[in-house]
Amino acid sequence: MGIADKAKNTAQDLAGKAKEALGDAKNDDELKAEGKTDQTKASAKQAGENVKDVFRS
Repeated sequence: MGIADKAKNTAQDLAGKAKEALGDAKNDDELKAEGKTDQTKASAKQAGENVKDVFRS
């Protein structure tokens, strides 16, 4: 996995933050929760990428 995967993870994190902010602004708890879930998934994927990078070195 490389730079493209890291970019996708970052994009997913940013999308999650946007969803969370929109949910907060609209007082939509479901949308807010989706945003937090997206951020968590992106963080987990990024952690996996970081572990792979350590073992590649």
